[in-house]
Amino acid sequence: MDPITIIRKYYPESSKAYSILLDHSLLVSNKAVELALNHSELNLDVKFVQEAAMLHDIGVFLTYAPEIGCHGELPYLCHGYLGSELLQSLGYPRHALVCERHTGTGLSMADIIQLEFPIPPRDMRPVSIEEQLICFSDKFFSKSKPGKEKPVEKVRKSMAKYGQHHVTRFDAWCNMFL
Repeated sequence: MDPITIIRKYYPESSKAYSILLDHSLLVSNKAVELALNHSELNLDVKFVQEAAMLHDIGVFLTYAPEIGCHGELPYLCHGYLGSELLQSLGYPRHALVCERHTGTGLSMADIIQLEFPIPPRDMRPVSIEEQLICFSDKFFSKSKPGKEKPVEKVRKSMAKYGQHHVTRFDAWCNMFL
């Protein structure tokens, strides 16, 4: 499976969305692979990490985020489960789980209901170590400020907006992956 081929199927190469998605996905993928290689004791599936990190945001084109060139109808928050549905339909169920479970530090059904998020009310927290690593790596890069890695403290501060449990999970990942 070539992630770039899948991305090109849904994003015209000349589009703003393609450029932003590709840049962001490469940064996340490179960080995740580097961390995986630095932690051989975790026995991570590095090939899967690279592929899934490249595809974690595949669903953004289906959302309305004009600042990154996406003109779909649904809120940006929906990109995870929409990307999951897309990758499921292509026969990549394991990669699909990464899409669905990478928002924030993952969303519990309680988070989704309490915060009235416009996504299916089900547990969307990363489970496998690879899912956790990709979710963690994604937190360091913004699509709106491409190429610039956020420092740990800035990520922690952004996680705090959604509850201390997200900061606690992020801190545990810092201990595990950094």
